[in-house]
Amino acid sequence: MATIAEWVQGARPRTLPTALSPVVVGTGAAIGAGAVEPARAGLALVVALALVVGVNYANDYSDGVRGTDDDRVGPVRLVGARLARPAAVRNAALGCLALAALAGLALVSLSGQWWLLGVGALCIAGAWFYTGGRRPYGYAGLGEVAVFVFFGPVAVLGTALTQGGPPSGSTILASVGVGMLTSAVLVANNLRDIPTDEIAGKRTLAVVLGDARTRLLYATLALGPLALSAVAALRSWPMVLGLLAVPLAVGPVRRVLGGAAGRDLVGVLAATGVLLLGWSAATGVGLALAGLA
Repeated sequence: MATIAEWVQGARPRTLPTALSPVVVGTGAAIGAGAVEPARAGLALVVALALVVGVNYANDYSDGVRGTDDDRVGPVRLVGARLARPAAVRNAALGCLALAALAGLALVSLSGQWWLLGVGALCIAGAWFYTGGRRPYGYAGLGEVAVFVFFGPVAVLGTALTQGGPPSGSTILASVGVGMLTSAVLVANNLRDIPTDEIAGKRTLAVVLGDARTRLLYATLALGPLALSAVAALRSWPMVLGLLAVPLAVGPVRRVLGGAAGRDLVGVLAATGVLLLGWSAATGVGLALAGLA
């Protein structure tokens, strides 16, 4: 029987910046548009957090029952390490996804953006079928694409829209940056797992690209949003605040390009999450100031 601490570890708290960041950026955009709604921002955060924890438990369950997690480096695997019954982890995943659906329904009802119900359904399906089902897309090298879309443009623009703020060009650019950095978190994770994923037959994008090209991909995704900040600042000067995150990028990029492997990449994953959250917070402030200036 897993302890509470093990359940918390199984939720992979290092990945929670991927939930917080798009809501921070989207709410910053709403503030800039003079349309911020705190209750709706709170619901958007519940949706994002529930989706991230839900996909982490779903991943733990699906990989665990397939045997993919039998020999892994990194965070605890509840099913793979035989700490919890597969059914319990599956139910935890489904419970989180159900919470995301309920919070999303409330958010859509308050905002009147009913078409977002379809988007929400796709997000929940994407969370489950990342490693679940007969043909999980995470085993076909599509995980980073889905993460970019769902936790970048969809989450950022959805947060802004449900608060009544129409997305500006800067907001759209920022949503791309959030998607890139969120994908970088997954790339760091999958770079670490290349040896075991190859053995288990899990063809992530990292496995397809190989070690060297995956490291270059990581650097591109981690540094790309900083370039976007510079470009956005040409149109709206407060967007230059995103460049405050430059120091946060130096360490993880240097370690990845320097050949960090195995457990060393666990720290890179955490540092990438900090970079994501730091860049998003600075960019969110920039979007708010851009609209108020």
